[in-house]
Parts: sequence; C-alpha cells; structure tokens
Amino acid sequence: MKLGFVSAILPEYSFEQVIDFASENGFKCVEIMCWPKGKAERRYGGVTHIDMDLMDKQKADYIFEYISNKNVHISAVSYYPNNMDPDPQERQFYNEHLKKVIIGARMLGLHNVNTFVGRDQNKNLSDSIADFRKIWPDIVKFAEDNDVRIGIESCPMYFTMDEWPGGKNLAGSPKIWRELFSIIDSRYFGLNYDPSHLVWQRMNYIAPIYEFKDKIMHVHIKDAQLYQDRLDDVGALAPPLEYHYPKIPGLGDIQWGKFISALRDIRYKGAACIEIEDYSFEDSLEDRILALRQSKAYMNQFIL
Repeated sequence: MKLGFVSAILPEYSFEQVIDFASENGFKCVEIMCWPKGKAERRYGGVTHIDMDLMDKQKADYIFEYISNKNVHISAVSYYPNNMDPDPQERQFYNEHLKKVIIGARMLGLHNVNTFVGRDQNKNLSDSIADFRKIWPDIVKFAEDNDVRIGIESCPMYFTMDEWPGGKNLAGSPKIWRELFSIIDSRYFGLNYDPSHLVWQRMNYIAPIYEFKDKIMHVHIKDAQLYQDRLDDVGALAPPLEYHYPKIPGLGDIQWGKFISALRDIRYKGAACIEIEDYSFEDSLEDRILALRQSKAYMNQFIL
C-alpha cells in the first residue's frame, strides 16, 4: 500500500512544487487534480496541477521524468465534476473533459482516473439510475479502449442546501454501487473508496471493503466527526454539514487500524491518499501543510 495525498489542498503550488513537497516529506504518491483551467466551482474544486488541454507526448515525457527523479508516483489523475448534470451543455463539457483526462492518463502510462458519477439532484433514485444507463456506458467504454480504470468516489455530494434534495453524486451507498456495477460490469469501472462519507451517513465503513474488494481501485484517507448533540437538534434530514465535519485522520470517528486491517485482508496494494478538508486547518497554507504532515505521521502507524 502506498501512502500519498490529494493535490487539491495545495492549489497555489505548481505541479513541480506538489511533487517536490511529496518527495521531501516522504509521501510515495500523489493524486493529481486535472480540472480545466478556470474558476473553482466549489471548495477544493477547480484545481489544476496538470492541464490536460495542453497534454502531448513532450509534456507527458517531462512529467514522467520529473516524478521518476523525485521517486514519487502519480496514484491517479482526477477530475470531480457532475458528470450527470441536468444541463446538457454543462454535462457534455464535463464528460468531454473527463475523456481528455482519460487520454492524458494513457499518455502518462497511468491506469487510474478518479471522478464522480454525478446526479440531477432534483430526480429520484429510479430516474437517476435511468440517467446513468444513458450516460455512463459510453464513458466506461472510452476508458476501456484506453486501458484506464475509472474510480468513482463514494460521496453523495449532499452537504448544503444548494445540493438539496438528492445530492449531486449518485454513488453514495453500497446498495447503489451494487446496482451501478450490475448495469456496467467492467473491470475498468470501480470505486475510489472514502470511508468518511459512510461515517456521516451512520453506515458501516468496514463491511463494504470485503464485498467490493474487487472494485476498490483507489482509497481516500479522510476522517469525519459526527456531533450527536447537533444531530439531536437538527435531525438527519438537515444538510449534513449541520451535524458533521470532515477531519484529518485521527481526529474523527474512524478507527483507522481496523480500516487498514480490512484493506490488508483483501490484499489491497494500491494507493491510499490523504484528503484534507478539515476546516480547523484552513486558515493558511502553513496550516494545510501542517495537516498533511500530521496526517502522514498518524497514518504511518498503519502504512509505511
């Protein structure tokens, strides 16, 4: 298992600075953000450390040489838009850029791309599944043709009222994963598994590791703290950020020893990338760097 981090937390850094930081601090890999250049859509969105619009063989060769000299791997190249956006033009843009990221991964000799399935937040589950049947087979076929695996993150993207009522990502629970994988049964279509999203939904975050052991392509290391007193006050139907916060590993509710033990049980040997979204470490770049270093120190108990 390779311990790394998600590059979105360092938006002011260049690609080279991200890799240098990883190398200097003992990280073995980095999940690199590849949003199109432009304004961020949300917190930690819109970060570009590799611009896939400019990817060519010369750029790919440069990146490969740079990471090789620093002894750092790229665990995945990633782009997290709403790939089932209800606006056809927006959706087409997102899907086409995702395909650019897939092509870029192939040019870099990589095999993992992470993203969201997406969702029309105003549709019910059945209609959202119908949208998935229409939109996603073409994307997965494109990935298969390029020998690149797509890892869909296990997050409902329902945190605040602007994502009400259904959230902006369909792939939020094991029941739904089961259905999506029955519709598209491909070894190129799997999970970017993040236990924190199961925690705040008050779900078992260990058991799915065993059921979906052949679908886990990438792992996020992010903790979550559920505040029972706040939940008691607002109820489970309130926007989830009213009763939980993302945390760095060790400061939330996840028992990381048990989590990593389960990954060891299934012989997972891929990337486990620390994802920093902890509000307590957002005041400055120095705070975010501290969050990465502290998270690595904690996770080194379980992953070296």
